[in-house]
Amino acid sequence: MRILFLTEIPDPGVGSSVRQMYQHARWLRAQGHEVRVVSTVRSADDATPTVIEGTPVDRLHSDYPLRFRAWVSLHNRAIDQPLEAILQEFRPDVVHAHLVHTHLGYHALTQARRAGARVVFTAHDVMVFCYQKLTCFHGGEERQGREFDVTARLAKCIPCQRFRFRPGRNVRIRKVLDQDVDQFVVVSDALGGIIEANGIRVHARVHNAIEPLEELPDPAAVRAFRRKLGLGDERVLAMGGRLHEQKGVGKLIQMLAHLAPEFPDVRLLVMGKRDVYDGDFRAQAEALGVADRIVPTGWLEADELQLAYAAADVFVTPSICFDTFGLVNLEAMQHQKPVVATQFGGSQEVVLHGETGFIANPFQVETYAEFLATLLRDGDLRRTMGERGYERLLEHFTIDRLGREYQAVYEGRSTD
Repeated sequence: MRILFLTEIPDPGVGSSVRQMYQHARWLRAQGHEVRVVSTVRSADDATPTVIEGTPVDRLHSDYPLRFRAWVSLHNRAIDQPLEAILQEFRPDVVHAHLVHTHLGYHALTQARRAGARVVFTAHDVMVFCYQKLTCFHGGEERQGREFDVTARLAKCIPCQRFRFRPGRNVRIRKVLDQDVDQFVVVSDALGGIIEANGIRVHARVHNAIEPLEELPDPAAVRAFRRKLGLGDERVLAMGGRLHEQKGVGKLIQMLAHLAPEFPDVRLLVMGKRDVYDGDFRAQAEALGVADRIVPTGWLEADELQLAYAAADVFVTPSICFDTFGLVNLEAMQHQKPVVATQFGGSQEVVLHGETGFIANPFQVETYAEFLATLLRDGDLRRTMGERGYERLLEHFTIDRLGREYQAVYEGRSTD
C-alpha cells in the first residue's frame, strides 16, 4: 500500500503530533508499506525534497499574511500544481491528512479524491469549525469554566474574529469533508463530540500514541541536567509545549504562588521558548513573588527534552482552551511521572483521576493547586501513580496500537 501523509509542519521537533506522524510512518514501513510526506515551508529556498527519520518528504512553498487564512486555507492555489504532480507520480492508495488548515488547504483533499486515493482526515484540533483554539466555550473567569457552549455561530465568531471572519467558511469546509473524505477520524472522544455538535460526521476515533523509548535517560545524566539548570534536590513541577495563556501558563504561575508557603523548595520547569516566557509571563511571576522559583529552559532538542521530563517530579497540563488530547501527557507518562491535567478536552481519556494523576479545572486555582500539593507531599504516591501511568501507556497508547487501528481505517474496517 502507498500512503501519502499531508501535514503543514515537516519538522518533528516542532510538535508532538508531527513526531507521532513520523513514528507512524516508521511503523508502516516496517509492515511493508511505502510512505511519503507532503509538507510546506515559508521560504522558497527550502522547498526541496528531503528525508526525515527515513521518510521521503516533499516541502512545498507557501507564504501569505495569516490574516487571510480563512480564505486561503479553503483553496491555496500555490499548492495545486506541485501537489498534483506528486499525486500523479506517487499514485497513493491512501492520502492521510493531518494538518491542512493553513498552507496545504482543504482543496488538497479534493485533489486527493480526484487522484483516486482513499482519503483519511485526522482532526488533531478544532480548526474544522473554529478559527483558532477553542477558548470561548467554558465561560472563562466569570463562569469559572463551568459552561459548555461548543457550537460555532455568527454571534460568537464575528466578535471574536472581526475582519478575519470569512462568511461561509465552515459551510465550505463541511462540504469538502462530506464529499471528499472517506474516513473522518478524531484523536479523542471529547473532540469527536464537539465536532459532531458542529455538524461534521465522525467515522472513527483513534487515540494518539507514542513510541516508548527503548531506555530512559541515565540517572547520572539527569542529575547533571538538573545541576545545569541550577536544581539540586528541589521538588520540580514541569510543563511543556507551546507557551500561551490558553495553555494555562498564567494559571500555573498562580498555583505556584499558592504552593510557595508550604513548599519553599518547589520549582517550576517551563519547557518552551524562553523569549515567550520572558515577554508574556515573567512580569506576572515577579508580581506574585515566584519568579525565582521558575526555571525556563528555552527550546529543547530531543535528548535534552527527555532529560527535562526525567528531571520532573510532577507534570502539569493546565490548559484553559479545549485541549484535544495532550500528547505531552503521554511523553511524561513514559518517564513514569504522575500528571495533573485539565478537565477541558481529551486529557480525561489519558490520565485516570486518582490512579495515574489527577484531572482538575484550572480556573479553580486553589483546588487544582491542592492536587499538586498532594503529590508534592507524598513521594510514594508520585512513584505509584507514575508507574501506573507507564503501565497504562504500554497497554493503550503505543504506536503499534495506533498503527493497527489506522490500518483498519485505511482498509475500511472497524477499529474495534
